[in-house]
Amino acid sequence: MDRLIDDAMRPLADAASAFVFYSVPLFGADVPLIVLWLVAGGVFFTGYLRFVNVRGFVHAIRVAAGRYRTADDAGDVSQFQALTTAVSGTVGIGNIAGVAVAISIGGPGATFWLIVSGLLGMSTKFAECTLGVLYRRTNADGSVSGGPMHYLERGLADRGLRRLGRGLGAFYAASMVVGCLGIGSMFQSNQATAIVVDVTGSDLLAENAWLVGTALAFFVGLVIVGGIRSIANTTARLVPAMALLYVVSALVIIGLNAERVPAAFVAIWNGAFAPQGVAGGLLGVMVIGFRRAVFSNEAGLGSAAIAHAAARTAKPVSEGFVGLLEPFIDTVVICTMTALVIITTIYDPALANQDVSGVELTARAFASTLPFSSVPLAIAAVLFAFSTMIAWAYYGLKAFTYLAGEGRVRDLGFKAFYCLSVVVGSSITLGALVDLSDALIFIVAIPNLIGLYLMAPVVKRELERYRPELTPPRGS
Repeated sequence: MDRLIDDAMRPLADAASAFVFYSVPLFGADVPLIVLWLVAGGVFFTGYLRFVNVRGFVHAIRVAAGRYRTADDAGDVSQFQALTTAVSGTVGIGNIAGVAVAISIGGPGATFWLIVSGLLGMSTKFAECTLGVLYRRTNADGSVSGGPMHYLERGLADRGLRRLGRGLGAFYAASMVVGCLGIGSMFQSNQATAIVVDVTGSDLLAENAWLVGTALAFFVGLVIVGGIRSIANTTARLVPAMALLYVVSALVIIGLNAERVPAAFVAIWNGAFAPQGVAGGLLGVMVIGFRRAVFSNEAGLGSAAIAHAAARTAKPVSEGFVGLLEPFIDTVVICTMTALVIITTIYDPALANQDVSGVELTARAFASTLPFSSVPLAIAAVLFAFSTMIAWAYYGLKAFTYLAGEGRVRDLGFKAFYCLSVVVGSSITLGALVDLSDALIFIVAIPNLIGLYLMAPVVKRELERYRPELTPPRGS
């Protein structure tokens, strides 16, 4: 069955992947155009909004902590819960595996550009989340729906581009519905199952992977059946716990290898600017770091704006500030922790340009210092995967109802199908289906950023109106 599915979908998956991840040779390095597109968005909004990612960082923490909330604000969840829901969607297996792959190919220097890309992505997230709240829609039952499909349709209509906005919104939503089943459900389920089987060493689970998938689907279903409030309540508890578990575990490893930390930072700096190196030298290392960062924090894809649109706030810009914290948490903190663990333990320049498994490399790095650390690492990895699944269930649902209309039966039907995909993903060999969904997820960056550029003056206008709020509240 796996082979039949793969053979049937392979031509479409290959065509979509070739289009989305098309690379051009530049100074000896193959540069994916989608990466340039996403990074360009971060550079533009960082400059256009006058480094809002740096100047607004402290204010963002205050807003997320609830310093500015009022009881009568419209929305479904608190701003902190919206943040944890969005973070749960971005913090996944890629934080453990993707960083390891970047270092194994691009060397320690890739870490520097990964961090730079994360910082630039904060500005893009600010723009996305601001527009997500500004153009959200209140449904008949009092709930809200928002995200790129809504701000593309309504925002571009306000600028006299009604047909373009409607077309881009529909394309975005359709791509998200299909894409969420791959990157958000099947891939996460598949990797979580592989980790559970590896750690337990169970032959029963190895031969019946669907058992793990069924358990995951059961818990995913328990959470998502209650809608965004249930998801937000879960992520508000889960995200801080899983992030703390992983960061503390990483800090323990780094602390036990403290004498190597200065050399690690030197290697990161020198590797970032070395004229010679792997995959085309300086530009190659930049591309590797940028690619892993944008694939990890999703800045420019617009997915997080779907969660932030549900936040209780009367001021869209306030949610933009909350949103800019995501790439910092996901990329600057968690991905950097992974990088430092690898560089201070087992990194060997001989690994460069070799096909090294990311999860295996990270697990080997943890185990090299503390043999039993594979257990907390596995727990963190499974939690990362689970949190991603429940967040992307909400993203997919909102994209689906944008196309099909709101309705309880439609909601339950999509959720049931999503849970089924969790089971299927755990027990099949993922090939063309996930390749296709990955391509569709990243292809949405094209219409999303087109819309963001066209509505950039709206974001800047809203930011200027909000400036009086940047004064800290009393008692802060």
